[in-house]
Amino acid sequence: MNRISTHIKQTLKDIYPPNEIKNLMMMIWCDLLGKDALDIYLGKDTNLSTTETLQLENILQRMVQHEPIQYVFGHANFCGRSFQVAPGVLIPRPETEELVELIVNENEVAQPSILDVGTGSGCIAISLSLMLNEAKVTGWDVSELAIAQATSNNDLLKAHVTFEKHDVLKENPTDFSPQFDIIVSNPPYVTLSEKSDMERNVLDWEPHLALFVADDDPLIFYRQIAMLGVSLLRIGGKLYFEINRAFGKETIDMLESLGYEHCRIIKDICGNDRMVSASKTR
Repeated sequence: MNRISTHIKQTLKDIYPPNEIKNLMMMIWCDLLGKDALDIYLGKDTNLSTTETLQLENILQRMVQHEPIQYVFGHANFCGRSFQVAPGVLIPRPETEELVELIVNENEVAQPSILDVGTGSGCIAISLSLMLNEAKVTGWDVSELAIAQATSNNDLLKAHVTFEKHDVLKENPTDFSPQFDIIVSNPPYVTLSEKSDMERNVLDWEPHLALFVADDDPLIFYRQIAMLGVSLLRIGGKLYFEINRAFGKETIDMLESLGYEHCRIIKDICGNDRMVSASKTR
């Protein structure tokens, strides 16, 4: 076991910091190779079969190319469930779990009608479908790959979300009538100037379409979704966003200019401005 652990650490030492390698090693050992976690803790000397050795080498070679462990696994955990993910679909983040929890805690009403804009893997839409009482949930995305992945997750997790292809930036707000109690979105919000601060496992592998916006208009998606919300939300309906922590005030100002009320910024568990909510009152 010590020999195998040393091999994993040596292979990944130039890619990940020591603490992260420790966590990744546990994930590889338990989830991908199906071994007992106690073997690692006890330093047990375990031999791998030829098949397991080849499997381990394939895993490590993919990770050396900075491929995210979630893509290597083919799944990511979100709100206590396992979602399929693959290149071309954004990997769910823990911060987004907080957005789902906020919506669930604030909306304990029967049969809410919910729209998730930019659904990606479907993690928000599916989680809300399963966590809120008989919620009627619709997910929009411009990517056919994302819709296919979300549909697969919906089937696997036995949720009841309807997925539709929409390019939100091209939708005309006047084409819609009020039909939703909640609109939620985690749209692209990383500015192009922030690229230099990002890790290669994000830049090289995750879809830029789902990540980045131009520096000269970082609120482009928020503004369009909020404008659609004026038409799509029923009176008393709520809008929820995950945001770039640098643009909380700007997002609030934009929402208030469109007539939304009770606009507020909510911090994440790390104390960063991470979510915004607003209400349509008239």
